[in-house]
Amino acid sequence: MKYRPEIDGLRAIAVLPVILFHAGFPLFSGGFIGVDVFFVISGYLITSILIDDIENNKFSLINFYERRARRILPALFFVIFVCIPFAWLWMPQAQIIDFSQSLIAVSFFISNFLFWRESGYFDTIVDEKPLLHTWSLAVEEQFYIFFPILLILLWSFSRNKTFWFISMLALISLIISEWGSRNEEVANFYLAPSRVWELFTGSIAAFILSKKKNLNNNFLSTLGLLAIAFSIFYFDKNTPFPSLYTLTPVIGTFLMIIYGHHETFVAKFLSNKVFVSIGLISYSAYLWHQPLFAFTRIKLIQEPSNLIVITLIIFNFVLAYLSWKFVEKPFRSKNNKFNRKEIFSYSILAIVLTTIIGFVGSSTNLYQKITISSYENNEGLVLKKILKATKRHLSLEMSSTDCHIWIKNTSSIDQNHFSKCNEKHGNALIILGDSHAMNFFNIVSYSGSYPFIIAVAQGGCRPYRNFNSEKCQYLNFENFIQQYKNSINLIVFHQSGSYFIADKKGIVDSDFAFKGGFSGFDQKGIKFVKEYLEHFVKDYNVPTIWVGPFLEYRRKPEDFLLSDENYRVNRNSINLFKALDSFIMEIVNNSIFTKYIPFENLFWQPQEAIFEDCFVFRNKDHYSQCGEKLIGLKSYGIKYFEGAI
Repeated sequence: MKYRPEIDGLRAIAVLPVILFHAGFPLFSGGFIGVDVFFVISGYLITSILIDDIENNKFSLINFYERRARRILPALFFVIFVCIPFAWLWMPQAQIIDFSQSLIAVSFFISNFLFWRESGYFDTIVDEKPLLHTWSLAVEEQFYIFFPILLILLWSFSRNKTFWFISMLALISLIISEWGSRNEEVANFYLAPSRVWELFTGSIAAFILSKKKNLNNNFLSTLGLLAIAFSIFYFDKNTPFPSLYTLTPVIGTFLMIIYGHHETFVAKFLSNKVFVSIGLISYSAYLWHQPLFAFTRIKLIQEPSNLIVITLIIFNFVLAYLSWKFVEKPFRSKNNKFNRKEIFSYSILAIVLTTIIGFVGSSTNLYQKITISSYENNEGLVLKKILKATKRHLSLEMSSTDCHIWIKNTSSIDQNHFSKCNEKHGNALIILGDSHAMNFFNIVSYSGSYPFIIAVAQGGCRPYRNFNSEKCQYLNFENFIQQYKNSINLIVFHQSGSYFIADKKGIVDSDFAFKGGFSGFDQKGIKFVKEYLEHFVKDYNVPTIWVGPFLEYRRKPEDFLLSDENYRVNRNSINLFKALDSFIMEIVNNSIFTKYIPFENLFWQPQEAIFEDCFVFRNKDHYSQCGEKLIGLKSYGIKYFEGAI
């Protein structure tokens, strides 16, 4: 396959927006589409290589896997092994367990499955996951494992039919992607079935160019470049992805590959030394950027300043150059400094070592012993209080009892169980919402003021998001209400307030808003929830109220382990939530169907990270188990809800 410098330039166009997006620059709100550009490039290059090998009778599956191992594994495991000591030094226990699990997943190229499963509940914020970006490598590796086998099998029947069969698979995957964006957006984002059409688009380009070598076209290649640029600056994290929207950067990349050869304006633009140089080190640059940003956010109490972020970006490219020169090139060298046996042996050794470290790190007890031993050598009264509460803040445990029932799906309700609780305690209190509603359910349970409670709550589940998804089951919830409406005393909706707080561009982005970028509230989202709650009263005649959000700490309690700082909630957070309460109340309390009650009107709301030897918060925006107990026991009790209707 003939070298095309403009393809390296296109790699630069892919990696730069991704880095700037993860750096937090609002201008590059759609920078994540760089991954989609990478997918198309990968599909094109891999298919081109395979076509050349097959047509010249040089195809060998073992040779293909060796080339992939040389290209991907050395730099990947080098970055991972550099990350490990920083993770053990800087991460709190909950994060080290997550990180250790990601080590195992990355080693077996299934990290996309891991991050798909983790994202249902916000245990660790995604900006602080050093290996989050490996999900895309996992998708590519899964493609590399199966695609050569598929291609050679199809080719043995008919070359032309192979092209059309791959085109058909691409179309099916695109349809899955569009369906997933509406119904299963998290799985849709991470998993290969809804992503492989992007790689197949590159494959289609390879088939076309294998027959027609020169298709230069200034207009079409420039249109492709503009499509990518439009996606970078116009799309944002609220754009369904992947979906039909993703056709814009994918088709843009396709047009540039097909029509943007060396004689075109686009090819000359991309072939300049700066873009080509960045493209050559783009793989290493992609590998380094997420760990750098993640560990900086973990180490710093506040969000890194623009100066720090810019410094990190520069340092990222320094590291990328060094790992490209001293790690990537030696292993990929045509001089074969490392033979096939050594490549596979080193790869297996790296996988085994990483997996062992992952299993060790996943051992809570072992990590806790090491951590506590380290902390006990430090001074500070605060440290002793925190150590005393260590076990109590790490995870959210649902306090389900016989008639305090937490479920993700109302179809799992046992009718006999419901009837027994109803007969024993009277009508049920229903709690509906997201992961904050899970906190809320525990608080109400600990308060001991209501004997029969059912919580239909799960992380990320809100009536205006994932509404019809299998995961959130809001449709099933309405069936449940219809069936049991005569045995329900009250429906209480509760969710995180962060998702109604917008940044300067009006995009819901709570972290940016808390850092001073607040511009207003998401009135459309609030009205949607209001209308959703109203129809329970109107259609089912079930009293329904909305209990407002609790304060979010917005800083990790673990940041204070070795610090004597003030542990109070960020003042920006307090002001924002008070303003949000007033804003929602003005919209909702005009309704004759439902009411809005601020959280603090019903429950004691602590404003300290540590209270009575307890970590009140388990992370930036969720209460710990002991925090829930404190609030539940110190509060007035849920009986006051009924008087508020």
